Amino acid sequence: MQDGRSGLTGARAVVVGGGTMGADVAVVLLRGGLQVTVIERHAERREGLINHVAERLAPLDLGHCIAELDAVAALGDAVWPEVGLVIECIPEQLPLKQALFAELLTLAPPGCLLTSNSSSFPISAIAAGLETQPRMFGLHFFMPAHLVPLVEVVLGPQSDAAGAELLSEVMRGCGMVPVLVRKDKPGFLANRLQHALAREAFALIDEGVATAEDVDAAVRFGFGFRFLAAGPVLQRDHAGLDVHCAAAATMYPSLSNTDRPAVALRERVEQGRLGMKTGGGFFDWPPEKRLAERKRYDDLLRQGLALLADELPPYRAQAKDQT
Repeated sequence: MQDGRSGLTGARAVVVGGGTMGADVAVVLLRGGLQVTVIERHAERREGLINHVAERLAPLDLGHCIAELDAVAALGDAVWPEVGLVIECIPEQLPLKQALFAELLTLAPPGCLLTSNSSSFPISAIAAGLETQPRMFGLHFFMPAHLVPLVEVVLGPQSDAAGAELLSEVMRGCGMVPVLVRKDKPGFLANRLQHALAREAFALIDEGVATAEDVDAAVRFGFGFRFLAAGPVLQRDHAGLDVHCAAAATMYPSLSNTDRPAVALRERVEQGRLGMKTGGGFFDWPPEKRLAERKRYDDLLRQGLALLADELPPYRAQAKDQT
């Protein structure tokens, strides 16, 4: 059947994996007025899921949507005839993902859209050899998924274009800003742009041109500040394409084009300094400092969302409440 809230063949979405990403994706889907089942085999994580999601819905005045969420231990526990969308959020191991989608072949209804949140594996690799390839897509969220509005809808070579448009419509109903990535390239769209910037940033640190602190300040309080108002293409129309073209001709020959991660990055990985999760990366992160930084970061993201509110799609669940 066609569901008026989502445009899907079923009113329920299944999120496979209830870790940080999967739990926040559930928040996004509930904002869109969908019923959501999260598959999470770890009991402790599963039991904490409802509170985690409820805390994120409350500031949006959508606390009542928690009634549409359930968490179960196994794929077989979902009500599959009602499912119109599956989002995979399991660990980044290709064999695990391939095995999951092979199992979904026997569980998900024929009209169900099957998606992966993988940030590293192309959907074509996950879908290889499966007859479900036309309805398989990358659906790449950014952490924290409930605060960063972008989502990438990635088409593989066999993905159906109409399915991608439907998926984009559903994401807009969840308050997200979907971008279509029409070719299944490594890193998709946003991560390719992000890594191009990071390569130059770390190269400048390696060369002693600037410290990590000054690199971050240059982005946050310089050109990055403007990105809230205009992306790199629109920004060039503001500034003048002739100015950009002349600057590019001067700078491009000296930009980093290395095919290896920077020394500053490799050394820290080899030392086990992986960032907040190990207590240190480029900066030191004792527990109290880490918690304060997470709060500062999330608070600023929320303020950014408030600034962009007029340009973001409304939540379908909220619109439904007002009718």
